[in-house]
Amino acid sequence: MSEQYEKIKSELQAKPRKWLVTGAAGFIGSNLVETLLRLNQNVVGLDNFATGHQHNLDQVEQLVGAESWQRFHFIEGDIRNLEDCRSAVDGVDYVLHQAALGSVPRSINDPITTNQANIDGFLNMLVAARDAEVKSFTYAASSSTYGDHPALPKVEENIGSPLSPYAVTKYVNELYAGVFARTYGFKTIGLRYFNIFGRRQDPEGAYAAVIPKWAASMINGDDVFINGDGETSRDFCYIENAVQANILAATATDDAARDQVYNVAVSGRTTLNQLFSFLKEALATSGAVYTKDPVYRDFRAGDVRHSQADISKASSLLGYQPAYNISQGIDEAMPWYVESLK
Repeated sequence: MSEQYEKIKSELQAKPRKWLVTGAAGFIGSNLVETLLRLNQNVVGLDNFATGHQHNLDQVEQLVGAESWQRFHFIEGDIRNLEDCRSAVDGVDYVLHQAALGSVPRSINDPITTNQANIDGFLNMLVAARDAEVKSFTYAASSSTYGDHPALPKVEENIGSPLSPYAVTKYVNELYAGVFARTYGFKTIGLRYFNIFGRRQDPEGAYAAVIPKWAASMINGDDVFINGDGETSRDFCYIENAVQANILAATATDDAARDQVYNVAVSGRTTLNQLFSFLKEALATSGAVYTKDPVYRDFRAGDVRHSQADISKASSLLGYQPAYNISQGIDEAMPWYVESLK
């Protein structure tokens, strides 16, 4: 566990701040809200429920209890509306901007809507946060920005050409953030997420992430589909690691740490075939047996073959130290999957 993270958590509990989490009803957003409320922070949530769910917020309320929940204020609004963004940042110390339309396939099918949410909405949030003079602005970037750059592990300074409209939008976020630092002195931090997974990640729909989708299929005895030969690899990162990175980034006071992007991952590589085995084993530990073999099908358009992060920059400048590897994360998440994905 990161010593810096433990230190920051103690400081926040002693002196609560006001946070805005955009995309608060989503997977990552709701986990950030939960952690912040457990740390006695005051939290504003903004979401339009395009991909987030009320039941995520209901679950957080149940987990943190009525007293903590009173410190949460929810705004149903849209980052594509500048006035909603201005209302949300009013009096806020720290912004954690998670709201976006994720998914490479979704962006290929509907690039216009992805652009509106991820570029127009991002710029609205940047402007609103700058004008409100917030202490810091941390935003969800993406490992998709590395595009076709072949080197492994991925180092922040070396990127290739984007392979999808989604990747373009996330790269434009980084460009806008850099311009705001140079033009207005408004320094931000971008976090390039690598395949974040964990509780409250939606298994439903055409654009569901692989881990909750496969977990749900296994729990219900359905087929598990693998795109390609199963040797495609990813740097899967448990949600608690991403929460740590957000809080460390938001509270970073070293000027050298800001106006930067950081990889958020564990610096590991897991093939889809290995992932299938990990999930199957964790499910068996929970008392359920999955007996089917995976079903292989064509590779998916826009996907990169291998992905692995170098996390030394986040470690040295932010004090980030992932507390969970993939198997530990799956073991911790599986009881939630079994309870919630039946």
